[in-house]
Order: sequence, then C-alpha cells, then structure tokens
Amino acid sequence: MRIPPGLQISSSSSSTASPLVCKLRKSLYGLKQASRQWFSKLSDALLSRGYIASKNDYSLFTKSSGASLVILVVYVDDILLAGSDIAEMTALKQFLDDQFKIKDLGLVHYFMGLEVSSHPDGYVLHQHKYTSDLLEEFKCSHLSPLSTPLDPSIKLTVDMGDPLPDPSIYRRLVGKLNFLQHTRPDVAYSVQHLSQFLQTPRVPHMLAALHVLRYLMTAPAQGVLLSNTPDFALAAFSDSDWATCAHSRRSVTGFFITLGGCPISWKSKKQPTISLSSVEAEYRALRKVAAEVSWLVRLLGDLGLSITAPVPVFCDSQAALHVAKNPVFHERMKHIEVDCHYVRDCLSSGLISLQFVRSSAQLADIMTKALHGPLHHSLLGKLGVFSPSSLKGGVNGSPNSGPTPTHTQQPT
Repeated sequence: MRIPPGLQISSSSSSTASPLVCKLRKSLYGLKQASRQWFSKLSDALLSRGYIASKNDYSLFTKSSGASLVILVVYVDDILLAGSDIAEMTALKQFLDDQFKIKDLGLVHYFMGLEVSSHPDGYVLHQHKYTSDLLEEFKCSHLSPLSTPLDPSIKLTVDMGDPLPDPSIYRRLVGKLNFLQHTRPDVAYSVQHLSQFLQTPRVPHMLAALHVLRYLMTAPAQGVLLSNTPDFALAAFSDSDWATCAHSRRSVTGFFITLGGCPISWKSKKQPTISLSSVEAEYRALRKVAAEVSWLVRLLGDLGLSITAPVPVFCDSQAALHVAKNPVFHERMKHIEVDCHYVRDCLSSGLISLQFVRSSAQLADIMTKALHGPLHHSLLGKLGVFSPSSLKGGVNGSPNSGPTPTHTQQPT
C-alpha cells in the first residue's frame, strides 16, 4: 500500500530496502473484515456460555435446558433476545455488557426497520413509520388511494412508453418497496414484477410503481399477526402463473407458508427457465416450496418446535400432483432437471403430503398475478394480514404467553 499523505518518513526509514506499510491492529467500521471479526468474537463469547449456533441460520443462537429456552438473533451489532427464562436472559445481557458494553433497549418495539406491537393475541409486525416516510418522500399526499397494488388490465413490457429522464428515482422506489414486503406479502408480486424493469425503466413502469404507493395509502400500518396460540401446524401453498412474462415467456412461482395459521414465509419469483406447459410450471413451483418446508422444519427444530410430519402442501393443479406422486418415467417430463424431482424425495420420505385445493382457495395466488379488488381483499384476511388498529383490543396490551423479546445493541 502507499504511504498515506502527510506521513513524515525519517531518512533512516527511507533508506531501507523494504517499503513501509500499515499493520492492521484493530478492525474498524467500514473495513470488509470488520463484520466478520465482530461476529467471530461474539460467536466465541456465546459458545463459551453454552449457546448453540444453528446450522440452518448462522445468525441464530439457542440455549435450552428443560423448560428453559433462550433465543438470540444477531444482525451485525443489533441483537434480538427472546426466551422463557428471565433469569438467564438477565445474566446473558450482563455477560454481553461486560464483554462488549451493550445498550439494553428493553422490550422490542423497533428492530431493523420492523415495528413490533404487542397485542393480547400475540405480536403484530408492521412497518407503519417506514411506509409513512416512503409516501412522504414521493409526495403522495395529494393522490387518492387505490384498492389493489397493480392494475390487472395493464400488461407492462420492457420497451413500452418513453424512457425516464432519471432512472435512479424508479430504482430507489423499487428498492424501498422490496424492503417493505418483509411484512407485506400482498405487495410481493408487485415488487417482483416491477424489479424486471430496473435496467431501463420507462414512464409506464414508474406509473405502476406509484400505483403501489397509492395502494399503500389505504392501510400504511398493515402487517402480519404472529399469534401466541399453541398451534404449531405447518402448512404450505404453492402456485404458478404459466408464461406470464410477455418478453421471456417465463412463469412466476409463488408460495405462502403458515405456522399455526400465521404467515412466516412467502415468495414471488420468476422461474429461471421456460416451462413448456402449465403442469411443468406448477411442478417447478412445488420444488421451491418443498425446499423451503424442509429448511423451515430444521430451523423450527432449532427453536424447540417439533413439527408433525407430513406437512400439507396445497396445489391447485391435479396434473402436477400426479407427476409428483407417480414415479413412472414420463416422456413429456424428461427435459426437467433432476433437482425438480426433489419433490418426490420429500414425498416418499414423509416430509410433505400433496393435497389439491381449488383455485378460489389458493392463498399463493396473490403471489403470482395481479388480482382484481374483491378477490385481492378476500385473500388478505386469509393470509393473516391485518392493520394494528383493526385488531380488537388495540396494540398496547401484553401477550398472554410465549417468549418475551428484548432488544440490545452494541454501541457504535
């Protein structure tokens, strides 16, 4: 490395054969090594207290003994702590303070942009402040709200309309909407659809993005309810929209997974390859949800939850279910990659069970296409998407049972 400007070098040092360099004595913020070194030190400290690092999520640490369970989640220098053993949680916070000088922020209300509101039925996760700031940033106060995130009658293409004079505005908006879908599964498809036009955004694309903002105006505090009921039944819904992309003719995969009726995982994504039939598209969607269910079962096991197998996976394509259940070689399916047949492995091992569901009751339908107002809003209640003000009893109560999350942070 070069000598920093302003550093005075003595004549004796300049005459040496080897050039002078700077030696790294301590990792600081801004260096690529900083986060890795910090996480390594924190991991060693937690492991020394008997905590176990999860192999399914490297940011998750757990410690269980009998009825005692303490869960710790790390994101850089922000720590979320939950558990049923108050004494162990207090001792752990004191230990971390001795080691790293942390700040105890008390009961969790705000974590990484997510707002957590306590409720007698559990917790409501929403992004009210984030949504309000987003609407204010893009000056939406004079616009009227809309009932759906996208207009089903408008089909966006790559080359439609005039180019935007400043594409960075569209990219920033879509990026902010992407973060919002952590608590808003109802906008997952819209964000996936708008993300296809980031390279060369045009005026119709920006109008569609503003359409999403006008939809958010109807309920900016909307989020998901995590219930404290003792129901830990896992259920998954899988769907696809065949050849929905007008440019590439690729299909869209969508899945929605609930735990005790509460949404915990959802996704909307364009398939990487072209499916030659709607059956193939549905089968590829089943492969995605089977992998997600397999990971969730292992992750929930780290949290002390034993999921009863098989996990029901609901699909609205009878043909795709027959392909997954029938191990006989199919002439029309020979081009499908071997990894897609992972569904059969999960089915034969008893991890999942495939069940048919009518398209009208398919919850993942909202992840694959833009829906009309009545159908869109009829699915919101089934998805477990609520606004804190709409829940009976408000959001200032305390949960009846379950772990008590607290928030800690290492000073920057």
